[in-house]
Amino acid sequence: MVEDKGSGTVINWKRNLFILVVSQFLVISAMTMIIPFLPLYLQDLGVTDPSTLSIWAGVIFGANFLTAFLFSPFWGRMGDKYGRKAMILRSGFGMAVVISLTAFAIGPISLLLLRLLNGVISGFIPASIALVSTNTPKERVGYALGILQSGSVSGAICGPLIGGVLAQKFGYSMVFLITGFCIFIATLVVLFLVKEDFSSSEIKAKQLGNTLTEFKMVTARKPVMSLYVVIFLIQFAIMGVNPLLSIFVEELTSPESVAFFAGITLSVMGFANMLTSPILGRLSDKKGAQYVLIWSMLAVAVLSIPQAFVTDIWQLISLRFLIGLGLGGLLPAVNTLIRIHSPSGMESRTYGFSNSAMYLGTMIGPILGGVVISSIGIRGLFFVSALFLLINVAIVKRKVLPAANNYSGLEKGRKGEEVIAQN
Repeated sequence: MVEDKGSGTVINWKRNLFILVVSQFLVISAMTMIIPFLPLYLQDLGVTDPSTLSIWAGVIFGANFLTAFLFSPFWGRMGDKYGRKAMILRSGFGMAVVISLTAFAIGPISLLLLRLLNGVISGFIPASIALVSTNTPKERVGYALGILQSGSVSGAICGPLIGGVLAQKFGYSMVFLITGFCIFIATLVVLFLVKEDFSSSEIKAKQLGNTLTEFKMVTARKPVMSLYVVIFLIQFAIMGVNPLLSIFVEELTSPESVAFFAGITLSVMGFANMLTSPILGRLSDKKGAQYVLIWSMLAVAVLSIPQAFVTDIWQLISLRFLIGLGLGGLLPAVNTLIRIHSPSGMESRTYGFSNSAMYLGTMIGPILGGVVISSIGIRGLFFVSALFLLINVAIVKRKVLPAANNYSGLEKGRKGEEVIAQN
């Protein structure tokens, strides 16, 4: 329980967590429903030339991340000023409308504009993370964020499967309407059932400035800047491989089964991630998120290398499952450390900048991954991914570990003083 001093009520953080896990599952499932058939929807909109189609599909897919990258710090600032729940509601209702309107797109340009707009108003997941991290007892934040990630990952696994079935049965336009409806329902659940402990103080209001000033204030706290680099490199290394994995699957299996095995290869990693996120989150609370982060990332880096030598599809699937087990400890651990080291009253802004770093990695990773494949082949891409993850391990060991250990020591000293004072 967390006491809301402004209202005198008691916030049940476990209840909030459960509701947001279910809501995130609905939102992520809904948003990923459209991924499998986006190029096919473009064909319905009149884009039939194969080379033009691939360009439009890439641009439209990335458009959402571009505007999300640009606007994430702004919405983080608004979250600190008006509350994280308000940002969840803003994003949820806004995306419900925009995605529903996508069903009525009349060409690739209108679809592109709607995707750009969707990125502008997005932020349901980052705001949920900020709300959970600031309304959960500090000693349980790792566990809570691990559980929250399980909801997101399970939604990402189910969404494309559900979207494929619905598109085949009802058509592409109807899937956008169903997606918008699902997000609307999830947002209504948050509106009526989630309670937030939030008060906008004068200190918080004074801290509001331009984006550059706030970025300097946030990154002045060690090791926040290093954590932003870490989260960028995680997304860069992972997303540099994931969207291009079907090319490698094509080498290992027959043409008629490529789609099936590509789906399994991606899904098993997500399933493993979902399994270990709560476990490693709980371990973060007990042993320290910095240690879970460094060992999980080392495991993912080392397991990435054997992928370059596989000769059978099931060898690849097995390795992707093991990598997924390690991935379950990465983002929850980083988000836990960001919560611990963020300046008081600027938590949402700190998460806003971290989400921009994540979106940047998500955009650049597939682009450079394609360049690597054209230069040294798909097997070489696994070595490049492992290299960046090992660089990330070095950054965590040198920059994050000392600051996190210093904070842990101060916290233990403070609690010891409280015990002495009570006695």
